[in-house]
Amino acid sequence: MALSLEQGIRLVSIAREAVDTVVMHGSENAPGARRPPEEEGFLHVKRGAFVTLSNLDGGLRGCIGYPYPVMPLWNAIADSAVGAATRDPRFPRVGAHELDSLKVEVSALTQPEAIECEPHDLPRHVRIGKDGLIVSGMGTSGLLLPQVATELTLAPETFLSLTCEKAGLFPDAWLSARVKVQRFQAEIFTEAAPRGRVGELHAHA
Repeated sequence: MALSLEQGIRLVSIAREAVDTVVMHGSENAPGARRPPEEEGFLHVKRGAFVTLSNLDGGLRGCIGYPYPVMPLWNAIADSAVGAATRDPRFPRVGAHELDSLKVEVSALTQPEAIECEPHDLPRHVRIGKDGLIVSGMGTSGLLLPQVATELTLAPETFLSLTCEKAGLFPDAWLSARVKVQRFQAEIFTEAAPRGRVGELHAHA
Protein backbone atom coordinates (compact mmCIF):
# COMPACT_ATOMS: atom_id res chain seq x y z
CA MET A 1 0.00 0.00 0.00
CA ALA A 2 1.68 3.19 -1.19
CA LEU A 3 1.75 6.05 1.27
CA SER A 4 0.84 9.61 0.34
CA LEU A 5 3.03 12.56 1.25
CA GLU A 6 0.46 13.54 3.88
CA GLN A 7 0.72 10.10 5.44
CA GLY A 8 4.52 10.29 5.31
CA ILE A 9 4.41 13.62 7.12
CA ARG A 10 2.31 11.95 9.80
CA LEU A 11 4.88 9.18 10.22
CA VAL A 12 7.70 11.67 10.62
CA SER A 13 5.67 13.62 13.18
CA ILE A 14 5.19 10.43 15.23
CA ALA A 15 8.92 9.76 15.11
CA ARG A 16 9.86 13.34 15.95
CA GLU A 17 7.49 13.50 18.91
CA ALA A 18 8.78 10.18 20.26
CA VAL A 19 12.41 11.37 20.02
CA ASP A 20 11.65 14.71 21.67
CA THR A 21 9.73 13.10 24.51
CA VAL A 22 12.21 10.35 25.36
CA VAL A 23 15.14 12.78 25.30
CA MET A 24 13.45 15.55 27.28
CA HIS A 25 11.53 13.44 29.79
CA GLY A 26 13.37 10.12 29.89
CA SER A 27 10.16 8.24 29.27
CA GLU A 28 9.73 5.72 26.48
CA ASN A 29 5.97 6.09 26.78
CA ALA A 30 6.10 8.95 24.30
CA PRO A 31 2.94 10.79 23.25
CA GLY A 32 3.72 9.86 19.65
CA ALA A 33 3.30 6.21 20.64
CA ARG A 34 -0.34 6.64 21.68
CA ARG A 35 -2.65 4.46 19.61
CA PRO A 36 -3.99 6.62 16.76
CA PRO A 37 -7.66 6.70 15.77
CA GLU A 38 -8.95 3.83 13.67
CA GLU A 39 -9.72 6.32 10.88
CA GLU A 40 -5.97 6.47 10.21
CA GLY A 41 -6.07 2.95 8.86
CA PHE A 42 -2.60 3.04 7.26
CA LEU A 43 -1.05 3.39 10.73
CA HIS A 44 -2.65 0.13 11.89
CA VAL A 45 -1.27 -2.03 9.07
CA LYS A 46 1.62 -4.20 10.21
CA ARG A 47 4.80 -3.11 8.42
CA GLY A 48 8.51 -3.11 9.05
CA ALA A 49 9.96 0.35 9.67
CA PHE A 50 13.20 2.15 10.45
CA VAL A 51 13.89 5.59 11.89
CA THR A 52 17.18 7.30 11.03
CA LEU A 53 18.57 10.34 12.85
CA SER A 54 21.27 12.40 11.16
CA ASN A 55 23.32 15.49 11.98
CA LEU A 56 23.27 18.71 9.99
CA ASP A 57 26.33 17.55 8.06
CA GLY A 58 24.54 14.35 7.09
CA GLY A 59 26.42 12.17 9.57
CA LEU A 60 24.50 9.27 11.08
CA ARG A 61 23.36 9.80 14.68
CA GLY A 62 21.19 6.73 15.16
CA CYS A 63 19.23 4.16 13.18
CA ILE A 64 17.00 1.45 14.63
CA GLY A 65 14.07 -0.45 13.21
CA TYR A 66 12.05 -3.58 12.57
CA PRO A 67 12.79 -5.42 9.31
CA TYR A 68 9.64 -7.51 9.48
CA PRO A 69 5.93 -6.59 9.91
CA VAL A 70 5.58 -7.64 13.54
CA MET A 71 3.51 -4.70 14.79
CA PRO A 72 1.30 -1.85 13.51
CA LEU A 73 3.21 0.82 11.60
CA TRP A 74 2.59 3.56 14.18
CA ASN A 75 4.00 1.37 16.95
CA ALA A 76 7.02 0.33 14.88
CA ILE A 77 7.78 3.97 14.05
CA ALA A 78 7.43 5.23 17.62
CA ASP A 79 9.53 2.44 19.12
CA SER A 80 12.17 2.72 16.39
CA ALA A 81 12.43 6.47 17.01
CA VAL A 82 12.99 5.90 20.72
CA GLY A 83 15.54 3.24 19.87
CA ALA A 84 17.42 5.47 17.42
CA ALA A 85 17.71 8.14 20.11
CA THR A 86 18.59 5.89 23.04
CA ARG A 87 19.48 2.32 22.06
CA ASP A 88 21.76 2.41 19.03
CA PRO A 89 24.92 0.75 20.41
CA ARG A 90 27.12 2.72 18.02
CA PHE A 91 26.29 6.07 19.61
CA PRO A 92 25.64 7.67 23.01
CA ARG A 93 22.09 8.66 23.83
CA VAL A 94 20.89 11.79 22.08
CA GLY A 95 21.10 14.82 24.35
CA ALA A 96 18.57 17.63 24.67
CA HIS A 97 21.04 20.08 23.15
CA GLU A 98 21.04 18.02 19.92
CA LEU A 99 17.31 17.92 19.23
CA ASP A 100 17.13 21.07 17.13
CA SER A 101 20.07 20.00 14.96
CA LEU A 102 18.89 16.48 14.12
CA LYS A 103 16.99 15.46 11.01
CA VAL A 104 14.42 12.68 11.29
CA GLU A 105 13.92 10.17 8.47
CA VAL A 106 11.34 7.37 8.39
CA SER A 107 11.44 4.30 6.15
CA ALA A 108 8.29 2.14 5.85
CA LEU A 109 9.29 -1.26 4.50
CA THR A 110 7.71 -3.88 2.30
CA GLN A 111 7.73 -7.53 3.34
CA PRO A 112 11.27 -8.90 2.78
CA GLU A 113 11.46 -11.61 0.12
CA ALA A 114 14.14 -14.20 -0.50
CA ILE A 115 16.18 -13.76 -3.67
CA GLU A 116 15.90 -17.18 -5.28
CA CYS A 117 18.93 -17.75 -7.47
CA GLU A 118 22.42 -19.22 -7.42
CA PRO A 119 24.68 -17.18 -5.11
CA HIS A 120 26.96 -15.99 -7.93
CA ASP A 121 23.89 -14.55 -9.72
CA LEU A 122 22.77 -12.42 -6.76
CA PRO A 123 24.22 -9.12 -8.06
CA ARG A 124 21.96 -9.34 -11.12
CA HIS A 125 18.91 -9.42 -8.87
CA VAL A 126 19.85 -6.47 -6.64
CA ARG A 127 18.35 -3.20 -7.89
CA ILE A 128 20.42 -0.26 -6.68
CA GLY A 129 18.20 2.63 -5.63
CA LYS A 130 15.22 0.36 -5.10
CA ASP A 131 16.19 -2.66 -2.98
CA GLY A 132 17.38 -2.87 0.59
CA LEU A 133 19.11 -6.05 1.68
CA ILE A 134 19.01 -8.46 4.62
CA VAL A 135 21.77 -11.04 4.93
CA SER A 136 21.32 -13.82 7.48
CA GLY A 137 23.17 -16.99 8.32
CA MET A 138 25.82 -18.51 10.55
CA GLY A 139 23.94 -17.24 13.61
CA THR A 140 23.82 -13.57 12.64
CA SER A 141 22.09 -11.09 10.35
CA GLY A 142 22.53 -7.59 8.97
CA LEU A 143 20.43 -5.06 7.07
CA LEU A 144 21.10 -2.02 4.91
CA LEU A 145 18.35 0.30 3.71
CA PRO A 146 17.95 1.09 -0.02
CA GLN A 147 19.16 4.67 0.38
CA VAL A 148 22.55 3.48 1.62
CA ALA A 149 23.46 2.06 -1.79
CA THR A 150 22.44 5.29 -3.51
CA GLU A 151 24.18 7.61 -1.05
CA LEU A 152 27.44 5.67 -1.37
CA THR A 153 27.08 5.00 -5.12
CA LEU A 154 27.53 1.27 -4.64
CA ALA A 155 27.62 -1.48 -7.22
CA PRO A 156 25.42 -4.50 -6.41
CA GLU A 157 28.43 -6.64 -5.44
CA THR A 158 29.66 -3.99 -3.02
CA PHE A 159 26.19 -3.54 -1.55
CA LEU A 160 26.01 -7.27 -0.89
CA SER A 161 29.47 -7.25 0.69
CA LEU A 162 28.71 -4.29 2.96
CA THR A 163 25.50 -5.96 4.13
CA CYS A 164 27.52 -9.07 4.98
CA GLU A 165 29.96 -6.93 6.95
CA LYS A 166 27.03 -5.31 8.75
CA ALA A 167 26.07 -8.83 9.85
CA GLY A 168 29.61 -9.45 11.08
CA LEU A 169 30.37 -11.84 8.23
CA PHE A 170 33.16 -11.87 5.69
CA PRO A 171 32.46 -9.54 2.72
CA ASP A 172 32.07 -12.47 0.31
CA ALA A 173 29.77 -14.48 2.59
CA TRP A 174 26.89 -13.85 0.19
CA LEU A 175 28.51 -16.43 -2.09
CA SER A 176 27.97 -19.13 0.53
CA ALA A 177 24.98 -21.47 0.39
CA ARG A 178 24.81 -21.12 4.18
CA VAL A 179 23.78 -17.47 3.86
CA LYS A 180 20.29 -16.24 2.89
CA VAL A 181 19.83 -12.92 1.10
CA GLN A 182 16.50 -11.10 1.14
CA ARG A 183 15.49 -7.84 -0.49
CA PHE A 184 12.83 -5.30 0.36
CA GLN A 185 11.74 -1.84 -0.71
CA ALA A 186 11.05 1.26 1.36
CA GLU A 187 8.94 4.39 1.24
CA ILE A 188 11.19 7.06 2.72
CA PHE A 189 10.11 10.39 4.21
CA THR A 190 12.57 12.86 5.66
CA GLU A 191 12.86 16.33 7.12
CA ALA A 192 14.71 18.62 4.70
CA ALA A 193 16.14 20.38 7.75
CA PRO A 194 15.72 19.81 11.49
CA ARG A 195 12.00 20.29 12.25
CA GLY A 196 11.63 21.45 8.66
CA ARG A 197 9.49 20.55 5.69
CA VAL A 198 9.00 16.84 5.12
CA GLY A 199 9.40 15.34 1.67
CA GLU A 200 9.55 11.89 0.13
CA LEU A 201 13.04 10.65 -0.62
CA HIS A 202 13.39 8.77 -3.88
CA ALA A 203 16.44 6.60 -3.48
CA HIS A 204 16.77 5.74 -7.15
CA ALA A 205 20.25 6.20 -8.58
